[in-house]
Amino acid sequence: MTAWAKEMKVEGTMIKFLADTRSELTKALGLQLTAAGPMKDLGNPRCKRFAMYVDNGIIKVFNVAEKGPLGEEDPAGDDFPEVSCIDNMLKEIKAL
Repeated sequence: MTAWAKEMKVEGTMIKFLADTRSELTKALGLQLTAAGPMKDLGNPRCKRFAMYVDNGIIKVFNVAEKGPLGEEDPAGDDFPEVSCIDNMLKEIKAL
């Protein structure tokens, strides 16, 4: 995670990259990717694509990329990741 933070140029900032190696948080949040298509390609259990803004331990914005703008199924969030991308997150945080 440290190498990823360094590559993203956020090392040492308020942004924290956290690993969930045993999927404990993934399961607790109900974000375990179980769709047959993506899991056939990915193998090991994975987490759905999501973005979360937490302020003083309170989840303020929580977006899961699993559907397209017209309700299209996208279980891995690869085709329609926009809800979890920075532009959307900043818009939603600003609206708080």
